[in-house]
Amino acid sequence: MNTQILNTNVQDFINSNLKSDITKLILKGSPFKTVTIQEIAEQIVSKTKCEKKLPTWYSTKNIYFPNKLNIEQTSSEITAKYKSDLISGDSIIDITGGFGVDVYYFSQNVENVTHCEIDKDLSEIVNHNFKQLNLKNIQTYNSDGIEYLKNSLQNYDWIYTDPSRRSDLKGKVFLLGDCLPNIPENLDVLFKKTKNILIKVSPILDISSAINELKFVKEIHIIAIENEVKELLFILEKNYNKSILIKTINFNKTNSQQFNFDFNNTVTANYSEPKKYIFEPNAAILKSGAFNQISTHYKIEKLHQHSHLYTSNNLIEFPGRSFKILHCITYDKKQLKKLIPSKKANITTRNFPETVEQIRKKTGIKDGGNQYLFFTTDLNNNYIVLVCEKI
Repeated sequence: MNTQILNTNVQDFINSNLKSDITKLILKGSPFKTVTIQEIAEQIVSKTKCEKKLPTWYSTKNIYFPNKLNIEQTSSEITAKYKSDLISGDSIIDITGGFGVDVYYFSQNVENVTHCEIDKDLSEIVNHNFKQLNLKNIQTYNSDGIEYLKNSLQNYDWIYTDPSRRSDLKGKVFLLGDCLPNIPENLDVLFKKTKNILIKVSPILDISSAINELKFVKEIHIIAIENEVKELLFILEKNYNKSILIKTINFNKTNSQQFNFDFNNTVTANYSEPKKYIFEPNAAILKSGAFNQISTHYKIEKLHQHSHLYTSNNLIEFPGRSFKILHCITYDKKQLKKLIPSKKANITTRNFPETVEQIRKKTGIKDGGNQYLFFTTDLNNNYIVLVCEKI
């Protein structure tokens, strides 16, 4: 951490170049002897990434920003606020502290907050930023969180952790045991210090596999923003042995969509040919696997076991996208051209053998317009196209 970056002249230079071309800026070199142009560029890139994701940090003076990877991996303020509402009590420790966004919001609800971060520079940065944010109930430690707990005499109302996926996994499917720290391996250590654990994991983690790796899982929260799943949260309560509650939430610009269900309650969906309306669940629900629960709860029918599109003659308030069906046809290129004379439409595929790109290439239909095409499979295993308008 180069504290010279915090000098007024350097900060003014950073703020006046937030919209500048970084490549051109680097070629000009640094106007300061004590700060390199690479350090300045890093501050500009990271701060720019925070404008929408972390507006509190972006708008606060003298915030020191880490590299962009730390910013990309940290929670957004929306998801951090959501997590803070899940906890209560007097004390919480974050054993994988990172940039400290979650801890910032925990400190709004909990009196005593501990932040452990193994990276020395990042720990120093977070400590400095908490002072700029005028936070006085957070203790920061440059320490391995698991080791800190082993050596601590204190118990906590909550332990929070955001284990990082090992970099050598690349695109492979991974388990919680593949992350650092290895939470399943250290659960007994954690439960010696608390009764409640909150775990944040990557949205690509398989939920069923994670449940099998863990124990005492009480709740699973799936958080999406603008229909993109951002986080999976697992709440563990010591000795809990009842059914698991799944909570899904999708934050939109003006509202939020929620759907909750019992993971252990098995239900059967109803099926039908396309009716008057079609419904597409949001990303959080699709991630949860609540395909049958959606059908029974809203009294709507699925088109096919694997299509995950739902239909009804009644328009309902639905946690996802809703459409009125204008035409239902078999997949026929000539017929599509007649129905889409503008050759513009928004295309979605669900349980269909061709990709959107392949369909556009075959049909010549470009992206855009007010019509929506769903390429899918019906309950008789026929490939169909639903020509729709959005509700």
